Amino acid sequence: MCAGQVKTATQLSRASNSAAVSLRLAGMNDLALLRKWDEMPQVQAADPLSDWQWETELARTVPWREQLIAKAGNRPIGFVQIIDPALEDDHYWGDCPPNQRAIDIWIGEPDYLGQGYGSEMMRQAIARCFAPPQVTAILIDPLARNVRARRFYARFGFKLLEYRWFGPDYCAVHRLARCIWDKRNQSKQH
Repeated sequence: MCAGQVKTATQLSRASNSAAVSLRLAGMNDLALLRKWDEMPQVQAADPLSDWQWETELARTVPWREQLIAKAGNRPIGFVQIIDPALEDDHYWGDCPPNQRAIDIWIGEPDYLGQGYGSEMMRQAIARCFAPPQVTAILIDPLARNVRARRFYARFGFKLLEYRWFGPDYCAVHRLARCIWDKRNQSKQH
């Protein structure tokens, strides 16, 4: 820290909170928890019409998807899904070029909102997406009206690509190019 800089209690709290986040594979043991989170107001606001078909999808292992539970210490607090949009079987994203990923992310436990956990979950998800060197970009599709989520993604370097209907949901599709992420990380290291 430079002379004259003082971290606030909130900044210190967020830094210690985010360090405690880990991601693990989701499984059938998480079914009740995921169903509960589906009913939480913050999840409903972000994805009100979605049916994740947890009973089916948690039992399926496919090479184009990771479903992950985020934990703060030992407590499950959220969910992250990473897919390859070119390979997914329902073609939600339509025709996509290879070497991209798409992320779904939310915090299910309301006590963990606004404390830096979501930021750390996103950092870890982005790192997982870009771990294979051939991956060139990440897509995300918040509801167009979800201004708070869109600002959150912009802080990571996601840029608005287009507005698009996904079924009944009007979304703001954002894209994070690897070169932008790499440049941001290099500037933080210097």
